[in-house]
Amino acid sequence: MAKTNIVRDKLVNFEVFISGDRKLGMADVTLPSFEYKTSTLSGAGIGGEIEMPTPGQTGSMELEINWRTINDDNAALLAMKAHDLELRGANENYDAGTGEIATEAVKINVRALPKKGDLGSLKPADHTDTKSTLEIIYIKESIAGKRVVEIDKLNYIHYVNGVDYLADVRKALGL
Repeated sequence: MAKTNIVRDKLVNFEVFISGDRKLGMADVTLPSFEYKTSTLSGAGIGGEIEMPTPGQTGSMELEINWRTINDDNAALLAMKAHDLELRGANENYDAGTGEIATEAVKINVRALPKKGDLGSLKPADHTDTKSTLEIIYIKESIAGKRVVEIDKLNYIHYVNGVDYLADVRKALGL
């Protein structure tokens, strides 16, 4: 029976890997927001103002990792270099037509630079709530093996659902 009415329910669990193979221990991750750089379009023929996005231009994108304890992994992310992280998740989807529950793979790859390290606090029998904040320079989101978003700020790539919005810019620049 074909999938008829997929209800995307929740993230079952996830893991974070650094440099492709070593698993990091943490509590949770806050993913970035995508905010386009805009300029105000106004003048004759326009009834007011429009904040026009500039194709492929985004503001700062941050990834925040919340750790349970102070450890060598959060210290390593303070190294002044790019860090390659891979977040692998398993989404739970419910097919309302068949009544079946299925798992769908989600993968987010980032290349990021250290921006902030917060050691948290020390309390007996409690988590330290240590945080690492990273500046994303590259991100790729894949769902069920399909690339849905890829932003590479240094290589003029801004891909969303099958369209690379910077392809013409690369061509115009001779890249």
